[in-house]
Amino acid sequence: MSKTVCPAATTRPTVAIMLPVVETDEEWDAIVGDEKLMRAGAQDLCTRLGLGDAPLTRFPDGSQPVYAVGEDRVLKLFPTSAARDGIAEGRVLSHLHGLLPVPTPGVDDFGPYENGWQYVLMSRLRGENLARAWERIPRPDRERLVTEIGEALAVLHSLDPAPLEDVLGPGDWGAFLDRQRANAVARQRGHGLPDSWLEQIPGFLASVPLPRTPRRSLLHTEVMQQHFLVDPDGWRLTGLFDFEPAMIGDAAYDFVGVGLFVTRGDPHLLARLTAAYGSGVDPSHALAYTLLHVYSNLPWYLRELEGPAEGTLSGLARAWFGA
Repeated sequence: MSKTVCPAATTRPTVAIMLPVVETDEEWDAIVGDEKLMRAGAQDLCTRLGLGDAPLTRFPDGSQPVYAVGEDRVLKLFPTSAARDGIAEGRVLSHLHGLLPVPTPGVDDFGPYENGWQYVLMSRLRGENLARAWERIPRPDRERLVTEIGEALAVLHSLDPAPLEDVLGPGDWGAFLDRQRANAVARQRGHGLPDSWLEQIPGFLASVPLPRTPRRSLLHTEVMQQHFLVDPDGWRLTGLFDFEPAMIGDAAYDFVGVGLFVTRGDPHLLARLTAAYGSGVDPSHALAYTLLHVYSNLPWYLRELEGPAEGTLSGLARAWFGA
């Protein structure tokens, strides 16, 4: 665990516990939107951490409650049901600090709060969200930004993940693929994918020889425009964040987010990114990982990006991941 910000962080509270146990989706839905309760818990935790006088501003985005603490820090809260994600993010950010060519948040402190909640107190990155800025960015600057992303991803995947094996899954990559493959059709059916696509999934996955014991790489797993910050003055990357879903596995798994949410089916941008990365990715492997991804939602992707006229998975692989 990281260095504690101040001794007050380890003392017992003198006020009532603010945040309740949250172990189900229903409990989470009832709590996460209750800003009065969430803010009270965040304020109590900040007081314990010696930051009680700092103003709190909740960020509108993200799957977990995240607050700006003053001007220079960010507090991220993880409920009981996502406690392991909080531990993972604290460990990964501590491990990565200063190692990538793009800044990542520095960790001031992380650990348990009350009732199974976890927190990460980190430094605040500067810049504008890349996804919000994308339409204003000139083409030459977009090309340079995807080059920078490719370079950063290459460094991330080159790092030794061994120090994080005790907190990051999935462990056995082949077994992970088997579990994801077994539920692939049901997962997409649950998202409303039409039968014309569903019936192609088993055959497509069977045709793609994904490695069961790949070189083990540290994966962000959600390499998206939404998780990068840029400086509008010159359009340079100023931050990469949200490592809570990090994993250890095949580096090609990270190209799902790259193709869908960074280069967005633009073969020229993907070619620049993979050139900077140092190697390309097989389009069929990338689409197979798209179907097997923990957060896979093919109907959403089909709404966001243009698909091939022939309506086949092999066509999707070429359209989204061909460079």
